[in-house]
Amino acid sequence: MSTPEVEVLVPTYRRPAALAVTLTSLVGQTYTSFGVVVSDQSESLSDRGELATVVRVLEARGHPVTVHHHLPRRGMAEQRAFLLAQARASRVLFLDDDVVLAPEVLERLVTTMDEQACGFVGVPLVGLSHRHDVRPHEQDVDAWDEPVRPEVVTPDSPAWSRHRLHNAANALHVEERLGLGRHDRFVYRVAWTGGCVLYDSAKLRAAGGFDFWTDLPPDHVGEDVLAQLRVMGRFGGCGVLPSGAYHQELETTLPERLVDAPLVLSSTSGTGPGDG
Repeated sequence: MSTPEVEVLVPTYRRPAALAVTLTSLVGQTYTSFGVVVSDQSESLSDRGELATVVRVLEARGHPVTVHHHLPRRGMAEQRAFLLAQARASRVLFLDDDVVLAPEVLERLVTTMDEQACGFVGVPLVGLSHRHDVRPHEQDVDAWDEPVRPEVVTPDSPAWSRHRLHNAANALHVEERLGLGRHDRFVYRVAWTGGCVLYDSAKLRAAGGFDFWTDLPPDHVGEDVLAQLRVMGRFGGCGVLPSGAYHQELETTLPERLVDAPLVLSSTSGTGPGDG
């Protein structure tokens, strides 16, 4: 079987039901050239029927699925590095195991990357329990009115505040304010975007991928942020609305948050071969 154009990479831990929901939302995607790679760090692989069934459905529809039982647990950065090492596609979608995608999300991400030729394109996760929690002070959005280009964003830069747009249901409220329909694409500047991010595989690897995992203790967060900052500094990155990605709003499986990767590791050093 030929390698699909996109591989969806899903790290998971102790969430078989949520994972089944996430994978089910891939079944109806309007963009169809994709496969799925799951790295499960639960104590044992789940044999629950709903998960096995959706894997069979995806495979029956032409989407190859590989599930790895990847232990021991050495942190999310190592988990993501492992997934990236399995990928052969020119583009990879890192998708969290607690996200529900509308049918057009993958197509929107791919089309935007085709247009912008940047390092990553992401959509914000919308928490629908906040549907009526309107926060105008967190809804500033900075459009890319020109082709996406590299930007250096650091925790102490003014651009860091862009992340507030991705809280609660802010993205949904901005979509409504702008009158965006499901087939529109509004490209905007980000500090980072988590949970559903499409990368150009070669550019992610050139920026070092997640190889910095060896510099972090197992209990860390922010590894996806750090990787995006490094990719954005070299190749550019952006967000796109409407989102169409909905957070299942489950309890976190990462309760220890004392080590935040972008705060303890430089976002601009060690970005890959040839950077000096």
